[in-house]
Formats: sequence, structure tokens, C-alpha cells
Amino acid sequence: MFQNPTQLAQLVFLLPLASAAVIALTLRRQGNIAALVSTFTAALIAAGGLYLAFSGARFTASTEWLSLGSFTLSLGLKFDDLSALMLSIVGVIGLCVHVFSLGYMHDDDAKARYFGGLSLFMFAMLGIVFADNLFMMFIFWELVGLGSYVLINHYHFKASAADAAKKAFIVNRVGDFGYLCGILLCYHFYGTVNLTELANHSASGAMPVHNLIPLLLFCGAVGKSAQVPLHVWLPDAMEGPTPVSALIHAATMVAAGIFMLCRIEPLFAIAPQALTIVMWIGAATALYAALCAVTQRDIKKVLAYSTLSQLGYMVAAFGLGSLKVAHGEAGAPEVLLTAGVGAAMFHLTTHAFFKALMFLGSGSVIHGCHHEQDVFKMGGLSKKMPLTFATFTLGVLAIIGFPGLAGFFSKDAILYLAMEKNTAVFALLCLTAVLTAFYMVRMWKLVFLGAPRSEDAAHAHEGGISMTLPLVVLAVLSVIGGYEAIYGGHFNGVLSQIAHPHGSAHTIILGVSLAVMAIGAGTAYVYYQTAAEDTLATKASGVFALLVALQKSFDAAYDYYVAKVQQRFALVLNYIDLIGISGVVVRGSAGVAGLLGLAARALHTGSLHAYVYWFLGGSVLLWFLATR
Repeated sequence: MFQNPTQLAQLVFLLPLASAAVIALTLRRQGNIAALVSTFTAALIAAGGLYLAFSGARFTASTEWLSLGSFTLSLGLKFDDLSALMLSIVGVIGLCVHVFSLGYMHDDDAKARYFGGLSLFMFAMLGIVFADNLFMMFIFWELVGLGSYVLINHYHFKASAADAAKKAFIVNRVGDFGYLCGILLCYHFYGTVNLTELANHSASGAMPVHNLIPLLLFCGAVGKSAQVPLHVWLPDAMEGPTPVSALIHAATMVAAGIFMLCRIEPLFAIAPQALTIVMWIGAATALYAALCAVTQRDIKKVLAYSTLSQLGYMVAAFGLGSLKVAHGEAGAPEVLLTAGVGAAMFHLTTHAFFKALMFLGSGSVIHGCHHEQDVFKMGGLSKKMPLTFATFTLGVLAIIGFPGLAGFFSKDAILYLAMEKNTAVFALLCLTAVLTAFYMVRMWKLVFLGAPRSEDAAHAHEGGISMTLPLVVLAVLSVIGGYEAIYGGHFNGVLSQIAHPHGSAHTIILGVSLAVMAIGAGTAYVYYQTAAEDTLATKASGVFALLVALQKSFDAAYDYYVAKVQQRFALVLNYIDLIGISGVVVRGSAGVAGLLGLAARALHTGSLHAYVYWFLGGSVLLWFLATR
């Protein structure tokens, strides 16, 4: 049917757009049919995407879309190992979320709008994955933002959901402004924004303002991947349906920033100062978000701050940059690998599996507890929801780095990179790992162990097959996703760049990894009681208050800026407009014109004698001026 892989890629790319269009135009009142159409489309995307990724097909294709003089804008497909890996993640996670949503959104009156939004988002995300140039990527970058706005605002009748959607949209526009400036500078200096051509320019060393361009492009990742200081939208985005959190805020949209960084890695190749800034922003985000997660009561907010922290790990890994690592037997030559890209994408992959598992697991818990989200009002769910308990436990073990699970391998790759490149960053990431184990085990214990602490928890129950099957699939991937052998060498352009510790370095990293996991998990298990109150808040109120203040500090700063700076500046501009521009310039010139018109009208009396006198007077004046 398909003569070449490009045709299949084009079909995979356009399928979700067709699904969204069909739902919007014909199925707005047919929620069940819309759900099936969207889910079937997601299944085709997953199947087609996995076939493309594992068939070994790698290609580029481009067509001119717009031409204005010397400027041309092309739409093209760039399908290499990086986009193949990302396509596999988007396809698998997208299908799991769609299937889970069939049960979770079963009684929702706006089901058609919800599934239409999912299809629109999938189309936008695939556009980013396939894009072969920065202009095309930016178009779909903004479309992803629109899809996110629609889905976060699904419960638009709630003020908190509407505010969260607006906050996400506005905060991302701040980062996207820098991103757009970086794209324009690329075109100004190189005459192209094609990713392959930009890589060639970088390889030649021709890099004007070589630190500014990648940093401006990084602004887009700061917004989309919710890095400090533009992280504030992500926790509030939990107002959307829980499956949306799994798709957008755990595995795909927030990962788009990491993917984009890896796409433009050649631009960072000779920009060490830019890489250093990226590294420190990632490390700061990882630690800050982990501290914020410790005080959260909402199960989804815990996972949201956990996502922020793990995204910080990925950004820090990318910022750590290239590293010489020895492979093979002793004495084998060293190979220069872009280990930052390898470690970041490896952790992005494994994190997509276990974080999507935990978000969907939290959705199962919320659904089973009649939409209760406070972990201190749960408890005892291990007996009420055994399958959710088992799969969620695997997700927790994976993220805290339990040996043999996916997160163990990807986290250790980042820690090794940090140990080799920057001791201070290594220390920060180790502390973050301790906190990760602490707050994840805290949440797990409060939700699943002890006795039920509310009527909702006492009557909790498992969901149907559509909600449990995705949990099982993601749990399996959270176990095996860290073993590079399962990828069959199909993504070696990315995964072969991972720097693995050898010899004594392996022993050190293994010891550190096990130690931080044991310290964090053990402390949480012993310290936290399965009670209705937060143990930290009651036994260390000062520390708890400090952490809460830290969490609220950025929002408070933004609120102050908007109220005290931006609004006052806007008032000044308003007065300048009303008095200076609209008043003096516009109305003043209009007044002068009005006076001249009034004078001119006064001369038109309709009297023939008056016109003769004016004619004679004018003739005399012209004669006088001509004879001077």
C-alpha cells in the first residue's frame, strides 16, 4: 500500500488532524463515537509509529509551502533516530492515555470535546517530532500550546481550571518570545532554519553570536519544559483531567522542550557558556521542585512537582554536554560522544513510562475514591485496589532508582555524567535523588498503606479493563525500559551516546545511587505515619512553613510584578495615550483642521458680489507677489 516510508509517515502525521476535524464537525454530540474514533486513530498512530521506528526507515522529505521574495518556508519531515525514539514514546503513551480515558471520562458530558482535544494535541506533537526546520517546529510548538490550553480548560465551569489554562498559555508565551527571537536570528545570520543545514554551519565553526542564539532557543524549552523561573504553570495545570496530565504533563508536551534541545544540539556544540547556563538552570529546577513536592497534599501536585524535578535532571544532563568515555576492552581508543544528549533522551524515555504510569495510577486512585485527591484522606488502598497498588508501586520504585528498573539505569547515567563533569551539580542531583525517594515513598505510604481515612477511601474500587490494561502495559515498560537491548539497536544514533560508568566509577555510582535511595525512602517510611495530618507539619512546623514559602515564592513575585510594576506601567502608558496621543496629537490636529474648515466655510456666503470681491483681491495679491 505504501511505496515508501515517507507516505506512511505522512499518514501517521495527518491521522490525528483528520480525527480532530471529524469530531469537531460531525460528532460534537456523539461522545461515545468520538471517543472510539480518537482512540482508534491513536492505535493507528502507535502501530504506524512503532513500525517506522523499528523498521530502520530513516529519511528526510520537504516541500515548499510559502515563498515571499527570497524568503521561503518549507514543511518537511526529518526522521532520524532521535525523532524515531520520540515518535515511539508519543505513540505508545498516547494510546495508553486514550484507552484509559475511555473509562475515566465515561460519564463526562463533554467527552467529544475532550477526545477532539486529544487528537488535536497528538497532531501538534507529531508536527514537532517530524519537523525538519525551526519555523515548522515553532508552528506546531504553538499548536501544542493551544491543545494544552483546551485540555487543561476542559472543566471550564471551574474558575480554577480556567485560570490554570490561561496561566499555562501566558507563561509559555514568555518563553516562546525568546524562542522566536532565536529562530529569527538563525535565519538572519545563516539564511536558513533547516535543522540539517544549521548543523552543517555549526560544524564549520561559523557561529555568530554563538552563545546568544542557543540561549534564546532555550527560552522555549524553559517555558514548555517548565524550568525555573517559568515553571509556575505546570502544578496549576493539574486542574485538567488526570489522563491529560499523563499525556501532556508527564511524557509528551513537557518533554518537547528536551527533544528540541537535542534537535539543536549542534548549535550548543561551540557555546560552552550557554551549556553552563542550561546545566545550572536544570540542576536548580531539579532541587527546587523536589523541595516543593515534600509539602504537597494533592496526589497530582506531588507528581507534578516530581515531573518538574525530573525534567530538571534531563536539562542538567544536556547542559553537562559532551564527554570523552572509553568503551570496549582496556586500552581501546576513546570516542567523543555527545553524552548529554544520550543521557537526557534516555531519561526522557524511561521517565515517560513510569511517570505516565503513576499519573494514570493516580487517576485510577482518584476515580476509585470518588474524585478525592488529598493523600491524607486516602489510605488502605492496597487491599481495595490491588492492581493499581502493584503497578503504582513499580512506578515508585522505578523513579527512586531501584536496581533493575528503568529509572535506575537512566538516573545513574546522568549522575555519572555529573560526577565526571561538575562536582557541585553532582552533589545537587544526589540531594535531589534523596528528596525524590523521600516524597515518593511518603505519597505511596499515605495512599496505599494503613487504614482508610475517609469514607471515599473505605469504598474505593478498581476501574474497568480500559483503566487497568494501560497500567499493566506501562508497568512492564517501567521495568524493561532501561535495558538498551530491547531497543534492538534501532536508536543507536541516540542511545549509543549514553556514557556508562566503568570500573571504579561504576562502583562509586552504584554505591551512591543505592545510598541516596535508601536514605530518602527509609526516612519517609519511618518518619511518616498513616495519619490525617502531615507529620512534617506537626513535628517540624518551621521547616514545613519554609518549604511552603519557597514553593509560593515565584507566584508571589509574579503577582507583585503584575500588580505593582506592570499595571502601574500600563496606567502610565494609558495616560500618555489619552492625554498625549489621543488628546494633543489626534484631537489637537483634528481641532486645527476643524478651525481651518470653519474659516473656509465662513468664506462661502453664496453672495455673487462677495465672490467678485475675493476674486479681485486674490488677483491683486498674486500680481503683487509676482512683481516682487
